[in-house]
Amino acid sequence: MNIGIVCYPTFGGSGVVATELGKALAQRGHRVHFITYSQPVRLDFFNENLFYHEVYVPTYPLFQFPPYESALASKMVDIVQNEHLDVLHVHYAIPHASAAFLAKQILASRGIRVPVVTTLHGTDITLVGKDASYEPVVTFSINQSDGVTAVSADLRRETYESFPVEHKIEVIPNFIDLSRFKKQEKSHFRTAIAPEGEKLLLHTSNFRAVKRVEDVLRIFCGVREQLPAKLLLIGDGPDRSRMEKLARELPCHADIRFLGKLEAVEEVLSVSDLFLMPSENESFGLAALEAMACEVPVVSTNAGGIPELNVHGVTGMLSEIGDVPDMVRNALYVLDDANLPRFKAAARARAEEFAVDKIVPLYEAHYQRASLLVNAAMGNS
Repeated sequence: MNIGIVCYPTFGGSGVVATELGKALAQRGHRVHFITYSQPVRLDFFNENLFYHEVYVPTYPLFQFPPYESALASKMVDIVQNEHLDVLHVHYAIPHASAAFLAKQILASRGIRVPVVTTLHGTDITLVGKDASYEPVVTFSINQSDGVTAVSADLRRETYESFPVEHKIEVIPNFIDLSRFKKQEKSHFRTAIAPEGEKLLLHTSNFRAVKRVEDVLRIFCGVREQLPAKLLLIGDGPDRSRMEKLARELPCHADIRFLGKLEAVEEVLSVSDLFLMPSENESFGLAALEAMACEVPVVSTNAGGIPELNVHGVTGMLSEIGDVPDMVRNALYVLDDANLPRFKAAARARAEEFAVDKIVPLYEAHYQRASLLVNAAMGNS
C-alpha cells in the first residue's frame, strides 16, 4: 500500500508511535509518506520506502496565528493526488483529523476517494479535546473518519463517555521494537553512575504536570532512606526547572541526576533496576513498555491504560494516584534482591506481547477495512 502518515514530529508519544509505525510498515514493503511541519525525530534511518513531505506554513502580517491546519490540508491533497496514496493515517485528533476531513472533501470534488484512519493517543481526548473550543470539531472529525483506533481500552471508554461518537473504535495498543529495546551490556556505564552497586531508579517524561515528577522525587527519597540508590531523570519540559530546584532542597539531592533529552534511552534503561511512572493519567504508558522491554520492572499508578500494560505483582506494582508512601513500599518490594530477578524476567516477557511484528498487522488489517468501506460507499453512490 501507499500510506500517508500525519503526526506531530516531536518526542511526544503520538509522534514516536506514528514514526515507528511508519518505519515498520516501510520494512514490510509499504511506501510510507510522512506529512508534517518538520522531520520526525525518530525518522532516523534511510529506507527506499520512506518519504518525508514538509508542510510549509507561510506567514503574513494579516495572521496573528499561522493557519497550519489549512496548509496541512492542502499538503495532504497534494501528496494524495501526486503520490497516489491508498490511505491517510492521522495520529492525534487535533488538528490532524479535521484537516484530513477537509482534504478528503477537496479530493472528492476532484473524483479522488481516499480512506482516512484516525488514531487517538490520549490528551487529544482526555485534555485538549474536551475544551469547549475544540469538542465539536473533534467529535465531527472522529465520526467522519473511515476508521478509528485508540491505543488502549481505557482511552476508548473515555472517548465514548466524553464525546457523542458514533464510530466503532478499535483498540490497537502501542508496540515496541524488541531489536532496539533490549537489555544491553553496559556495565561500565552502570559502574560510572553507581560505583558502590547502588540500585538505579529511572524516570522519563516530558515533565508536564500530569506526569507528577514531584512524586518521582519523593518516592526516590523514601527509597533512598532504606537502601543505597541513585535516580536518573530523562527528558525536558515545562516542569523541569521547578523539579531541579525542588531536588536541590531534598535530603537525597546528591543522588539525583537530570540527564535532559536523550535519543538512546535504551542504553540507560539497560542499566536501570526500576522505572517510576506516578502519572495522573496515561492513555497507554509507552515509556513503561520501553522500560519493560529492557527488563526493567515498573512502579506506577493505576491511572488510565497503565493497568492494561503493567500487571500488578508480576511486571511491577500499581498504586493510587498521589499515594507516595505506597509507591515507596512497592518500590522497596520490587528492588528486594529476592524479588527483583523475577520482576525483571516478567517485565521482558510482558513486553514481548507488544512486539512490533504482532501489532503492525492489526493496522494493516484496519487500513484494508477502511478501504473496503470507502469502496462500498462509492459503489452505492
